[in-house]
Amino acid sequence: MESNILNTINSPKDLRTLSENQLPQLAQELRDFIIDIISQKGGHLGASLGVVELTIALHYVFNTPEDQLVWDVGHQAYGHKILTKRKNIFHTNRELNGISGFPKRSESIYDTFGVGHSSTSISAALGMALASQLKKETEKHHIAIIGDASIASGMAFEGLNHAGVTDANLLVILNDNAIGIDPSIGALKNYLTAVKEGKNPKGNNIIKSLNFDYSGPIDGHDLPKLISELNRLKKVKGPKFLHIITTKGKGLQLAEEYQVKYHAPGKFEAKTGKIHPKNEDGLPPKFQDVFGHTLVELAKRNEKIIGITPAMPTGSSMKFMMEEFPERAFDVGIAEQHAVTLAAGMTTQGMIVFCNIYSTFLQRAYDQIIHDVALQKLPVIFCLDRAGLVGEDGATHHGVFDISYLNCIPNLIIFAPINEIELRNIMYTAQLGLDYPIAIRYPRGRGEITTWQEPFQKIKIGDAKCLKKGSEIAFLSTGTIGTNVEKAIIKCNNPDLISHYHFPFIKPIDQKTLAEISTKYKTIITIEDGSIIGGFGSLVNQYITENNIPIKVLNLGIPDQFIEHGSIEELQHICKINVTTIINQLNFLIQS
Repeated sequence: MESNILNTINSPKDLRTLSENQLPQLAQELRDFIIDIISQKGGHLGASLGVVELTIALHYVFNTPEDQLVWDVGHQAYGHKILTKRKNIFHTNRELNGISGFPKRSESIYDTFGVGHSSTSISAALGMALASQLKKETEKHHIAIIGDASIASGMAFEGLNHAGVTDANLLVILNDNAIGIDPSIGALKNYLTAVKEGKNPKGNNIIKSLNFDYSGPIDGHDLPKLISELNRLKKVKGPKFLHIITTKGKGLQLAEEYQVKYHAPGKFEAKTGKIHPKNEDGLPPKFQDVFGHTLVELAKRNEKIIGITPAMPTGSSMKFMMEEFPERAFDVGIAEQHAVTLAAGMTTQGMIVFCNIYSTFLQRAYDQIIHDVALQKLPVIFCLDRAGLVGEDGATHHGVFDISYLNCIPNLIIFAPINEIELRNIMYTAQLGLDYPIAIRYPRGRGEITTWQEPFQKIKIGDAKCLKKGSEIAFLSTGTIGTNVEKAIIKCNNPDLISHYHFPFIKPIDQKTLAEISTKYKTIITIEDGSIIGGFGSLVNQYITENNIPIKVLNLGIPDQFIEHGSIEELQHICKINVTTIINQLNFLIQS
């Protein structure tokens, strides 16, 4: 019986003591190890399975961590983590106080750059390489591993463009598997497909034209070829580019066949890959599905409606629009800046554009929101999925800054529905016609209403609502975190003392209702699942201060720190916006 090689590997130094003919067995063991842990714990599966051989080859050939690897996005870095002294704690992946699901500088010296958003690897690795030149570290290698979906992003092209006019010791490895989370799209993807099929005309090589030493495409699962080519490239000076072909989900048949589903499949049976069935009968829908189905419903009524998403058709449920009206729904690839300005351009021509971008990714298109949309008063409808705390993906993915970074932009409406019905109604209202752009923020996961497909009702812009009347304390919430407030009020010591106001419009804020509240109550509490600094509560504070109103105000929300990974319930507890903490806060105020 063969010995277990992975048991003997605790660092890349151990790996480099193996003979080449032992590496295929190690690859199988590493793949099995990833499958076994992720089947029980959940996480990003397919991407890491696809680069097992590459991961081994890189740490085998290069002298890591002195030679520096930068993994783009980080979905593909599980094997890297296991081989770099985290094998024995890998089972804590994405858990509270466990290791991160992405490379993280504070976690390991082998994680040279923190990543969670795509297309940063080339710029970061080039920056390292140029710094090494200045420090006369001429033998140091810098390697960026980027996927074919990520390389289509503008930032990746900016990095390639700069690198091509340097003599930096940079190696870019293109992990070409024709899929990011959803299948890759665009002209560059078609070009790469032609290269793989040997149909590319001689001399017509984009990468060579950018002054890179191009090699490939080669089989990314062929360890001897990978090792041979990496050893050759170590001796080549200047910027280099290796094109490898891999299969996402390699080694688990169902993950190879259903690559979108097995990007992050949840828990599954390790031997067969069969995903454990979930009984979703009677459960409320996910907010993303409410968005997706409502968009189709509205598009059937209004032929001017357009849908745009940057590489997230499945995650955002824009896929429903793409299936029903393929000519009116656009996946533009990982290109948030382009998505926003494309939406602006379409809006100038009278189209009604729903631009769906995860809250954390809209950060990447900030100038476009200001310059191309708000400044020109173009009524683009931004739908910010995954707003608030998102759970196990952690600090790189929490959508907790959108209220703060959008608040300061003139000519912009910000709306946070408390439930699925309100999300549907604001989408309906927005497509009727607005004078300004609007950002609609809603969370990851399910709501709490099963009978959500009610007839549409128009929402009056700027109005807040009193959900419950009390006598002494006014609780002001925005968005779905208001459901925590509702539950807490019921369970506190004296609910009759507490009023609850829902402010779906963060901007423009309902000053008339604020004026009424400030004359009726002794204390105001604000709550939001976003940053306290610059957020909804800060607008209430500003109103109170500007009007010299003598009233106590307490702000609850995300504190001035990056919140790490864990379940949403655990993270809400840390941020003191969970139901139990709110109850305790109310009871303290009631007694004092």
